[in-house]
Amino acid sequence: MHQHSYIYSFKYDTHNVELCQLESRQLFNEQENNKLLFSNIKIDPSISPFIKNRFEIIASAEDYQLLLNKVKQENIHMDGFKAEYMVLHGDKTNYTQRLDKLKDIGYCIEGDPDYVTPLITYSICYYNNTWYFGELIKHDTDWFKHKKKPYSFSSAINMDIAKALVSIVSKGNKSKRLLDAGCGVGTVMLEACIGGFAIEGCDIHWKACQSTRKNLAHYAYTANVYRSDLQDLEHNYDAAIIDLPYNLFSHSDDENALYIIQAAIKRSPRLVIVSTSDISSLLSEADLKLVDSCSVEKKGKKFTRKIWVCEMQAS
Repeated sequence: MHQHSYIYSFKYDTHNVELCQLESRQLFNEQENNKLLFSNIKIDPSISPFIKNRFEIIASAEDYQLLLNKVKQENIHMDGFKAEYMVLHGDKTNYTQRLDKLKDIGYCIEGDPDYVTPLITYSICYYNNTWYFGELIKHDTDWFKHKKKPYSFSSAINMDIAKALVSIVSKGNKSKRLLDAGCGVGTVMLEACIGGFAIEGCDIHWKACQSTRKNLAHYAYTANVYRSDLQDLEHNYDAAIIDLPYNLFSHSDDENALYIIQAAIKRSPRLVIVSTSDISSLLSEADLKLVDSCSVEKKGKKFTRKIWVCEMQAS
């Protein structure tokens, strides 16, 4: 039987498989499998674009009746609860059977249910010959409102990529101080702010800074945005995200990319870098340790970005 505290379920499209797996490795130190992961690490599912639910295990048993007995022994008294059945990979339980089991769970809990606006959601699931009962924490989709941000441009990274970059660079730790180096219109900063992360941004272009500030203000987020070269920033950070220029609004070559990377190292010991080309030689030249990496395609377009997770070499 699994000796874990949480079950995480995932949802992602085929073009985001590598990115989801990279995020999983950075958040949980292991990779999800069949859109499922058992872990003892507690992560807010809403910081990830891919984590659908966090199931907090209260009781488990290989025998279904034994599970019900364990739930009764928990002596749960809760008004305003809801019960849901979570279908996991390999579960053959049909719809009618699932409804019956939800009734069983409901009778094990003392209190009046609320199916519309529940205060808490309890759940039951079956995986690998074991029944589980627990509390279900769902992904909050409020971040979808960022699709209608006032300022954007076509080459900006997708929202799901931006959200994943924040969770990857922070490893899910909301106490980390983050930097969005070259913030553009603030796509990354928006996802950090709604996720509860402390982040600041910088860009050498006044128009980019202005657009970022207006986007942040539109959603009433508060974060500093500096019109500054990375080299001239006065603050240090725990981790930084760099979306290297694409030769559209800013000049991009190996010399310029290396300059940006080296400037970022002086501000932060951990970097997540987005590029459109192989920069492994630049990372080596900058004496950075490559921790992990992946490729991600822009949905519907033949445009691949590479994501590099890097840290300063131990001295």
